Amino acid sequence: MNILFITANRLGDAVLSTGLLNALGRRYPRARFTVACGPVAASLFAPNPRCVRVITVEKRRYDAHWLSLWRECVGTRWDLVIDLRGSGVSFFLWARRRRIMRGGRRNGLRIGHLGAVLNLDPPPLPVVWTTPGQDELAHEALPDVARYLALGPTANWDGKIWPAEHFIELARARPDLIPVLFYGPGTDEERRASPVRAALPHAIDLGGDRPLGEVAALLRRCALFVGNDSGLMHLAAAAGVPTLGLFGPSRVSEYAPSGICARAVIAPGPEGQAPIAGLDVATVLASADEMCPARM
Repeated sequence: MNILFITANRLGDAVLSTGLLNALGRRYPRARFTVACGPVAASLFAPNPRCVRVITVEKRRYDAHWLSLWRECVGTRWDLVIDLRGSGVSFFLWARRRRIMRGGRRNGLRIGHLGAVLNLDPPPLPVVWTTPGQDELAHEALPDVARYLALGPTANWDGKIWPAEHFIELARARPDLIPVLFYGPGTDEERRASPVRAALPHAIDLGGDRPLGEVAALLRRCALFVGNDSGLMHLAAAAGVPTLGLFGPSRVSEYAPSGICARAVIAPGPEGQAPIAGLDVATVLASADEMCPARM
């Protein structure tokens, strides 16, 4: 059985779709999955043992990337095509069945929109896959001799970033946890993380260009994740780490972290307009202490 799973370009949306892919894997345990996603999310799906191929869909002018995807897929007879991009590509492929998620804003969490594609209620929570080698690397980087506080001080735009001095104050308020910095590849991500790194010289810097399975394995070694609304936040929640997402001018009603132990802390003000700098450290620390009590 061949299943084509077309998912998001952005990391956060791709992570949220993993629960749906996992549910399909349980429903069709002998199926062969091909996943089409954006370049930033490709390494998220590579460790999935049922995924035989990951097709990277790089955006091009005039939507030419959809023509490229069609060329990659037209030679296969698909038993099922799941299109979470609403692209319509599946209508031009040989497919026994199609499930297409339409775009536009809706009420409720994003995972609810995704679950509705297969009429799953409650919707499946996101998951992550790692390889044994990635788990071993994570154990070497973060050994069992300490407990770790994962910090995600970056995001894809500055309006979503909690001030660096707040992250620094939070980390200093929990001396029982060794801070670990996570951020994505590229000079912009490194620049955004640098004030926190400079002020916490004892922190372990694990940011940069790592496969997402390895990042997830590292996050699983941490006692708590505190970070901005970002793909990294969703990855932490999917990995099962106690996850505290920080929200200002972004839609917590749609993109709150989804996981077995995840919650959001919201800056005061109307949704989508509240400056994240208004979220005080005491509020975040109180939630962090509830999710991860200090050891005496």
